[in-house]
Amino acid sequence: MKKNKNTFLWLLSICLILSLTIFSSAALAEKTIIVAQDVAPRMMNPHGDDSDAGLSYFSNFFDGLLQRKGSTGELAPALAVKWERPDELTWKFYLRKGVKFHNGNSFDAKDVKFTFERLIDPKVSEFTNTGKSIDTVTIIDDYTVEIKTKDPIPWFANNMHQIFIMDKESTEKREFSDVFEKPIGTGAYKLVEWVKGSYIKMEANADYWEGEAPIKNVEIRPIKESSTRFAALISGQVDLVTGVPVELFDKIKSNPKLQIIQKPARRAIFLGLGNKLDSPTADVRVRKAMYMAINEDEIIAKIMRGHASPAAQIPDLPTIGYNADIKRLPYNPEMAKQLLKEAGYADGFDITLTGPNDRYVQDAKIAEAVARYLAKVGIRVKLDVKPKSIFFPELTKGILDFYLIGWFDGTFDMGRTYFKLVHSRDKDKGYGVFNGSSYYDEGVDFLLEATADIVNPGKRAKALMNLNKLAMDKVVYLPLHYQEDLYAIQKNKGITFNPRPDRWIVYKEIMK
Repeated sequence: MKKNKNTFLWLLSICLILSLTIFSSAALAEKTIIVAQDVAPRMMNPHGDDSDAGLSYFSNFFDGLLQRKGSTGELAPALAVKWERPDELTWKFYLRKGVKFHNGNSFDAKDVKFTFERLIDPKVSEFTNTGKSIDTVTIIDDYTVEIKTKDPIPWFANNMHQIFIMDKESTEKREFSDVFEKPIGTGAYKLVEWVKGSYIKMEANADYWEGEAPIKNVEIRPIKESSTRFAALISGQVDLVTGVPVELFDKIKSNPKLQIIQKPARRAIFLGLGNKLDSPTADVRVRKAMYMAINEDEIIAKIMRGHASPAAQIPDLPTIGYNADIKRLPYNPEMAKQLLKEAGYADGFDITLTGPNDRYVQDAKIAEAVARYLAKVGIRVKLDVKPKSIFFPELTKGILDFYLIGWFDGTFDMGRTYFKLVHSRDKDKGYGVFNGSSYYDEGVDFLLEATADIVNPGKRAKALMNLNKLAMDKVVYLPLHYQEDLYAIQKNKGITFNPRPDRWIVYKEIMK
């Protein structure tokens, strides 16, 4: 009898242990998410990469003075609880108290001053244009900072969600290499381990000022190859994938275990052109001819598989300066030939189209299609597509004649967009950073600079809309389409994921 009793107790103990183990494993699984992202981080220095992919990673480890909320993109308080603009050159931020960096250091005004002064250093910052725009950063007290800009910047606060605040004390003490690999921020997650080319592991910051994130553990697996990302999803190795390729959309959608999530993207894809004196593209008739020679509807249908919408301008609908009166020029190759003839190029001309082959959805195939369309009207295009790591340094030198690029403005203000993309290049002021062909139009520059001190929202919107119309009448760029962002998740994992308009993956916003 005693033996039977002992056997029963032993079996009961085993059952309890197994139950607790299973329960613990299930609980851990509920608090963990594994994500395959299409782009790997270049670094963990939050000022060293201003691409949307880089900012996406940084947003989990760092906070800005402000933040943009979820799927709406609404500007909201973060490390600053409120802000005001006493005059056209001055911005005053009132900081949140009681916030800690991941190393335990307290956040205060000295960290804000240090951060903004750091932006001007090209060795560590790709935000030098923001840094150069600042005149002074003054600490009023431990939790109040006053920033004066050299010129009026109406969109200055709109940019504060992507200027991430760093810990002055530890950043000054650490080597560059350590700062570039180990993020110390105030963000919702702390870095656990980063094995380059393999994975990034992070855990929720239990002391986060906004409360601990719903998902405790995050593992990100950067997988560049789309078929490999898809295989990881369909096999159940990952819970969520970004950058679903358009050619796999139907296959994923038909899988009963998977859910595909579509989000109209803010990014416009377009073609930049130079206007050097005596070059064919200096003539607006040639620019219009190139525009009208490209069958964008066919690009959307056949190359983008319907996952894009035609663009007539660079700004998207939420951006100040978007002008609904701007319409696409019609696809008309015969008219394109006539315009070329009128401009003196009846026999066409030679031009090189440069672009990335690993940055935007179907970028290389779009470039190939553009070359084919232009060939039909006599323009002989040499293709020069290459990895983005080679393309963008060339772009920022302003040495290209014709190029493919994508853009959306994180500040939701066309003025900032045009200062970067359209204004003539001015290294000291940070103008024309992405003006890849060194395009120059004195009238456009003048009108753009005239908008800089317009702070009234209604007047600013009207001025930028007029500037936008003028620029597109001059065919400053050849607009193609707005992308669509595609994601896929495992249906049975209980994941609630609403994509953001900036394509960042902010894990504190995901529920499981």
